[in-house]
Amino acid sequence: MEPVEIQAIMEAIIYVAEDPVKPEQFREIFPEESKDILDQALKTMVESFNARPGGMMIREVAGGYRMTTRPEHHERIRTYLKTRPSAKLSMAALETLAVIAYKQPVTLAEILAIRGKKSSTALQTLLERKLVAIVGRKAVVGRPILYGTSKEFLIHFGLNSLSDLPTLEEFSQIAGEQL
Repeated sequence: MEPVEIQAIMEAIIYVAEDPVKPEQFREIFPEESKDILDQALKTMVESFNARPGGMMIREVAGGYRMTTRPEHHERIRTYLKTRPSAKLSMAALETLAVIAYKQPVTLAEILAIRGKKSSTALQTLLERKLVAIVGRKAVVGRPILYGTSKEFLIHFGLNSLSDLPTLEEFSQIAGEQL
């Protein structure tokens, strides 16, 4: 199959997909093509799609590729849709989410020890919004529930993986610059 045809099919699949499309999924769709050809076709398609001045772009999020609107158009799109930005998280929920993101897997007691405040309501909010998930139970007496971030967390914050989160040292530098 010609690279141009592969790229067109990849673009169409990314367009119709509800979740980010992983490169392995393209290998299942094109079993007759080599990994190198598919990787190059995907890279070329994303670069050429994003180089055009349209309102859409293809981003790598949560280990896959997803078509999104360009950030510079978000306010106009919200106006068109007559919606407000999604409901904001409380400071308690953001603090709890940060603890989970950086210390996962983590128990409720460990979150409490780090934050110094009750976190069960904030944790419930994060679970309802599917930003965190139950990832298991700790192998200690009482077997408390372990929490971690979800795929929805990566998608919501536009991250490809948890390694894309800024380090604690980078946070210190950012905070120092803003003060």
